[in-house]
Amino acid sequence: MSTTEEDVNPYDLLGLTMEASEQEIRTAYRQRSLKVHPDRNRGNPDAARKFHELHQAQELLMDPLRRLALDAKLRMKEAKKARFAQFDAKRKVMVEDLEERERALKKARTETEAQKKERWRENERIMDEGRRLREEREKELLKKEREREEMEKKAQTASTGLDPPSLGSLDTTVRVKYALSSHPTLTSVASVNALLSHFGPIDDSSIVLSLKPAPPKKPKRGIALVPFKQIVGAFAAVCASGRVENGLVDMEVEWAEGKEPELIGWLKKMGKLSAGSSGATNTPGVGADGSKAAPVQTATSDKDTNPSTRSPPATHFSSFPSTFPDFPAAPQKPSAATDVPGLDYESLTLMRMRQAERERLEREIREQEAQEG
Repeated sequence: MSTTEEDVNPYDLLGLTMEASEQEIRTAYRQRSLKVHPDRNRGNPDAARKFHELHQAQELLMDPLRRLALDAKLRMKEAKKARFAQFDAKRKVMVEDLEERERALKKARTETEAQKKERWRENERIMDEGRRLREEREKELLKKEREREEMEKKAQTASTGLDPPSLGSLDTTVRVKYALSSHPTLTSVASVNALLSHFGPIDDSSIVLSLKPAPPKKPKRGIALVPFKQIVGAFAAVCASGRVENGLVDMEVEWAEGKEPELIGWLKKMGKLSAGSSGATNTPGVGADGSKAAPVQTATSDKDTNPSTRSPPATHFSSFPSTFPDFPAAPQKPSAATDVPGLDYESLTLMRMRQAERERLEREIREQEAQEG
């Protein structure tokens, strides 16, 4: 009720004095409210406002605490008016001037605060705009940098050619599954080696053979992990899986890791495994075993480059790259006499690595058999 308290005197509004009792306040309110009631003054737009002011004045005067505060304020106002009446004209002018200055100072202070707030908002807006522009510029520069790196990478790839992926530890190993009812002779490492050796050289010392069920029961099926010395031999064996002409009928030959090696995918992508490729042509950049070769050299092994040991042209694997060695139609039995090179440090290290790999594969097969059993 700020308007009634500051601008309108409730006593004057109800026609009462400061000494009026509560009963007098109720009576005065009832009489005056009936005169200005909106229902009785439908054509008077100020009737509702006057009725509301009378109601607020009555509520204020009926509240003891608020009435005491109002009485104290009115008495101070009357005392100030009495003192001001005693001043002479000169002092009245000075007081009015002082009050005018106070009002002007208060107004100036309010305007200064408003200007400060407006400047602060403008600074915040400018800072946000600058931050947004800086972020956009950084994103644009980062995008350009990435595009430049991609262009450089593409240019480097186009100029130097794609490098072949590295050869994994099991990329040259295949898993052979067969039923002993169809292949009763494949019960030893030597027989498995003899069956698959025509696809390429095999590391016979690392072959892992598992017959299921394990003795003393009669085995019914066999699983063998056969590590080839070159990935071409493993690829040829996988491609010949289940073929009668290669002696792999009712046999499943797959990659040991269950997926095709990355090197085979790279060779297909580079067009080195296209159909109809035959003959001995140079394929720079990668060897048959997955190792990188010099651009001026072929990727075939020393045995393949020897005219006395070179095999006849292939008939069943014409989709291999030209650097892959050809394979005879019939399996070849390993000769009894083989050349054993001297064991230097590198050969000894390779033997130890193969032995460790073989032990790991045997352990995995045993764990798999235990889970299946």
